[in-house]
Amino acid sequence: MTTSVTSATSVASVASVTSVLVANRGEIACRIFRTCGESGIRTVAVHSDADENALHARVADTAVRLPGAAPADTYLRGDLIVKAAVAAGADAVHPGYGFLSENAEFARAVLDAGLVWIGPPPAAIEAMASKTRAKELMGLAPLASDAVTEADLPVLVKAAAGGGGRGMRVVRRLEDLADALEAARAEAASAFGDGEVFVEPYVENGRHVEVQILADAHGTVWALGTRDCSLQRRHQKVIEEAPAPGLTPELDAELRTLAVRAARAVDYVGAGTVEFLVADGRAHFLEMNTRLQVEHPVTEAVFGLDLVAEQIRVAEGGALDAEPPRARGHAVEARLYAEDPAKDWTPQTGTLHRLTVPSSVRLDTGFEDGDPIGVHYDPMLAKVVAHAPTRAEAIRRLAGALEQATIHGPTTNRDLLVRSLRHEEFASARMDTGFYDRHLPELTAPAADPHVPLAAALADAARTGSRWGGWRNLPSRPQTKRYAVDGEEIEVGYAHGRTGPTAEGVQVVRADAHLVVLEVDGVRRRFEVARHGDEVYVNTTRLTALPRFPAPQTQHTPGSLLAPMPGTVVKLADGLITGSSVQAGEPLVWLEAMKMQHVISAPAAGTVTALQVTAGQQVELGTLLAVVESDRP
Repeated sequence: MTTSVTSATSVASVASVTSVLVANRGEIACRIFRTCGESGIRTVAVHSDADENALHARVADTAVRLPGAAPADTYLRGDLIVKAAVAAGADAVHPGYGFLSENAEFARAVLDAGLVWIGPPPAAIEAMASKTRAKELMGLAPLASDAVTEADLPVLVKAAAGGGGRGMRVVRRLEDLADALEAARAEAASAFGDGEVFVEPYVENGRHVEVQILADAHGTVWALGTRDCSLQRRHQKVIEEAPAPGLTPELDAELRTLAVRAARAVDYVGAGTVEFLVADGRAHFLEMNTRLQVEHPVTEAVFGLDLVAEQIRVAEGGALDAEPPRARGHAVEARLYAEDPAKDWTPQTGTLHRLTVPSSVRLDTGFEDGDPIGVHYDPMLAKVVAHAPTRAEAIRRLAGALEQATIHGPTTNRDLLVRSLRHEEFASARMDTGFYDRHLPELTAPAADPHVPLAAALADAARTGSRWGGWRNLPSRPQTKRYAVDGEEIEVGYAHGRTGPTAEGVQVVRADAHLVVLEVDGVRRRFEVARHGDEVYVNTTRLTALPRFPAPQTQHTPGSLLAPMPGTVVKLADGLITGSSVQAGEPLVWLEAMKMQHVISAPAAGTVTALQVTAGQQVELGTLLAVVESDRP
């Protein structure tokens, strides 16, 4: 089958799509497959070796291995993906988001192979996918990196291709600009296959507001309302909502008008998003993303649309109605990540033993129970979306669902999400992009529950078959168990009584391997308990069971730098060798995990007495990278 590029002024006849290859992985591939299945369209997945048993490869009708490339680069091989589509008999390709979704050459390759491209015309991608060219099109010009002065600070270094916070750095000191440019280029090249970056003024404490665009090849452009994506960490969106709250009618209309103007300027066809920074009642154009966004479900919920189905219909040559459907209610989405916000957002790996949420919310995920969370890709586990008649109701519904969710596996940002949603600043719609800079310590402070370790101990005792009853002449000695919770070791004690277990200060109403009920000051509390190896989950708290007699711990020399996560050493500081003198805070090792770079810096001024790794080396959590002996005695 053949097709030609469509535009707003010329329409090509396109046959009905019967089989779609998704040039992506994880959650977005599964989400597109869901719509295809509901529409009677066959599905084709592609996968790296690392993703051979991933959910998206399991649920597709057909799966094709992409050979030869390293796992992190596999989905950037457009030539292999096009060959896979032809070999599998697909007649259309959907790029999802990230990877090659905004790559005009890939779009052309799909079309040249006689396949339907479920995305905008390559010319529109070229005009807008590069943020530098997009700004020029909108009459804006980025700063020249070699012309930045103290007066320009702070500035933002940004990848010209892609998004998601990758290839992005805030620079507040002129001497940091060169390192920020280099790190951003490396990160952008790894994530998008394009290392081009640019510099623009950094507007602090603004709101990130965007407009969803949907356009057909017949000249109709819909502006499907606004979204607020201000809650971000490292420019990676965490919580999004639609519509954006608190905008004046005039500003809302201006944003939608500018978005439609941007789409018409490039004869746009398909789904896209125009992003703005709103500060002091003014809209500052950021970029146009020529793809589906991660946060598209909140727009779907408010407008009652399936944007993937609309993308397919438009790609087939279908026409949109003259006016979009009416917006109804409010929707809020939270991104659930395998990361530890309290430890500099460090990505987490391991097995996702269980993930369930209440049926009152929508769950989009690329994982099932028992799936591994690896180091090669983005750490997002799922998106959880709530829709309700009002913003307050949607927020309450989402926070409650996250709190009730069962998440057994690596550490996640679940508690941060719940606390963020319930924070007064967010509830009153006074948030901006600096929200986490101001509030992260309070949002990540451990919420200790003194009865959780006791519940874990009672459930463990029941699981191992300890006998509670039995008559004794002498009182039994207390039994003890040890757990690690939030980095602290806790020892908890209980005793065997005639009618069951007893513990100081509480009444044990029930204690079995999966449920413990305690009565505290006349109030009964339920603790649901699950165990996977040494990991014990009590309600929403994860504990690590420790041996009764701990083995001697490996003692590291003071000044030891340990890998905070599994990953790849991508770079060492120039000239760094054993014997090098370093300053406190000086970057020494660059570690990449899940498409993000993390800098390991010298803890103090001193001398490198050991350097244990080289560039390109894979390391595990806790691997010794280097030792810096402090100059201070």
